[in-house]
Amino acid sequence: MKTTTFKHAAMVLAVAGSVAMSFAAQAADGPWLVRVRAVNLESANGDSTGLGLSINNKTIPEIDFSYFFTPQIAAELILTYPQKQTIHSSVVGADIGSFKHLPPTLTVQYHFTTMGAFKPYLGAGVNYTRISDVSFIPAVVTSLHPDLSRNSYGLALQVGADYEIAKNTYLNLDVKKVDIRADVKSSGTKVGEFKVDPLLVGLGIGWRF
Repeated sequence: MKTTTFKHAAMVLAVAGSVAMSFAAQAADGPWLVRVRAVNLESANGDSTGLGLSINNKTIPEIDFSYFFTPQIAAELILTYPQKQTIHSSVVGADIGSFKHLPPTLTVQYHFTTMGAFKPYLGAGVNYTRISDVSFIPAVVTSLHPDLSRNSYGLALQVGADYEIAKNTYLNLDVKKVDIRADVKSSGTKVGEFKVDPLLVGLGIGWRF
């Protein structure tokens, strides 16, 4: 009888110890995750003005801050500094101007946590882009008096994965599709819309604390 009781007590202690270790391991993962990424921006270059407008693709730096409300649910704020883009017209056959854009994005993510070191996630959210420093070459200014709207609001979709390469250190692959659009004006009148709508593919590293 005593032997059976002892075995039961040992089993309870073993299970309790296992649960405690599990909670301790989770507690070691702080709620914050900071990543830095190199991101390739590829524009959709959708243009309805008839001028054949497009902008250059480029690689940009990105930093994001994620806060985990639970092991699965997180919010991520994605930032960079204002990026300069060159405007090209296929009708003119040359670069005709440039602008800068600052596109902070906020997403809510679901992280899959049952695959060990490999932790994929899905996200959706909103983007606000501020367009500034719009300029055009003198010949275009004289003939068209062009301008771009300064504010863009749109949706953002995201898929990615973190892979833990060391304790609280992650390799990250991230793909986003973001709605960024600007009205194109001539002498103050809207003549069409330019859709940047970029595909953003990033590779980076993150730290959990």
